This record gives sequence, C-alpha cells and structure tokens, in this order.
Amino acid sequence: MPTVRLETESTLTDRYQTTVPETVRRALRLGKRDRIHYIIHPGGDVTMTRAEPSVKNDPVLGHFLTFLAGDIAKHPERLHVIDVGLVERIQFLVGGIDTDLDEVLSAENE
Repeated sequence: MPTVRLETESTLTDRYQTTVPETVRRALRLGKRDRIHYIIHPGGDVTMTRAEPSVKNDPVLGHFLTFLAGDIAKHPERLHVIDVGLVERIQFLVGGIDTDLDEVLSAENE
C-alpha cells in the first residue's frame, strides 16, 4: 500500500507558542486539552505523538486529600451542612459568568 507523506508548518509567537496545524491534529486525533508527547532524537529530529492519558496522581493533591480524610475521620463534628442561603449567595455572585477553558490567556493573566 503506498504511503503519502504530508508536510506542514506553523509559526512560533513571541511567547514560543504555536497552533498545531489541522492536518497534524487530524493525524494524531487530537482534541482540545489533549496532551502531546515529543521525542527529541540525537540528530535534532523531533517525533510528535498523542500523549496517553496519565494515570499518575498529583502528589500534592494526594497528600492534601489524605490529610483531609484523616481530619474528617478525627473530627467529624467539624463538618457542617451548607446553608441554602449560602448556596443562593454564591450563585448570585458567580451566576452568568461564562468561562472558556480553551481561551488563550492574556500576557497579564498568564
């Protein structure tokens, strides 16, 4: 079966960011928020593949959750039901705020 070699280019921004070209996204079956894995070969060639989802746990979060579980077990009296009024106040304060997790951050927000 004959193989077709596709080539494409992209440009680096001033902040060393680039858009992955559509042909590459399709070939690697990449979606928003997917991770990319790079292998840098001795001659300078780079192989780019779709990264497999990581099964590693965040060590900081893991320690925090362990601490939290232990504290809850030792002091269950510290747990309180969230008041309906508090939930309504939170919804009032953040209601109607749209968040796009894929939006590029401005230089001042990054």
